[in-house]
Amino acid sequence: MPVFRIVLVVLIALGALVFAYRTPMRDYALAGTSYSARMICSCRFLAGRSEGQCESQFDEGSDWVFISADEQRRSVTAYIPLLASQTADYRDGYGCVLEAWED
Repeated sequence: MPVFRIVLVVLIALGALVFAYRTPMRDYALAGTSYSARMICSCRFLAGRSEGQCESQFDEGSDWVFISADEQRRSVTAYIPLLASQTADYRDGYGCVLEAWED
């Protein structure tokens, strides 16, 4: 029984920590996905590189960011599950443009 109580206390503490830092975590995740979407979009549709080349140049600290490219729409979506998602669309004459952030 003591192990169950210890696990329960640890889970409650982790839940409280996540709740306390939910806003900064979401903001950092949104900034990271925005940066990633725009950089990969530029690499793919402006520079004309392959998906493998673009992802190999990705920062080492971005292991949590997942990338999804849509060749027909010429857009790239970067997301961190359960936290944030951002899409960059290629537009002729403007380059890769991020979708507007929601407040």
